Amino acid sequence: MHKPLIKLSVIAALVLSANAAFALEYRSVARHGAVLSEAPSDEAKKLFLASKGMPLELLAEQGDWARVRDRAGSLAWLKKKDLSTKHTVQVLKDATIYKAADAKSAIIYRAGKDLLLDLQENTRTGWLKVKHRDGASGFIRIEEVWGV
Repeated sequence: MHKPLIKLSVIAALVLSANAAFALEYRSVARHGAVLSEAPSDEAKKLFLASKGMPLELLAEQGDWARVRDRAGSLAWLKKKDLSTKHTVQVLKDATIYKAADAKSAIIYRAGKDLLLDLQENTRTGWLKVKHRDGASGFIRIEEVWGV
């Protein structure tokens, strides 16, 4: 193998490993009516209002502002004070919440599309432990929600 190809291979491996190490970070909107803007400024164009609990992917921070992406892929800025460390997930389509991390276990309830659930634990087995705002806890498949 030629030296330039070896160098290129090493550089490619480093880039790929750096990308693999990057972890997505999600936050939830802290209050109803949080304003998402086009730029990190109070004078910027207002794009839309977000409801409390809406999960957002945190992309970057700049001063008192955070660059975020919503489930639809829209990019916006919002004040960091309007983000919560509480982690919620949003149901993508009607889904089932089970008593255990097993589709053969008892059904606790059915979750409708867009329902927000508090994330209690990522089991790292393809299942998430979630809690409904009414207090019922159970497990949902990770591919049935957005925000993880």
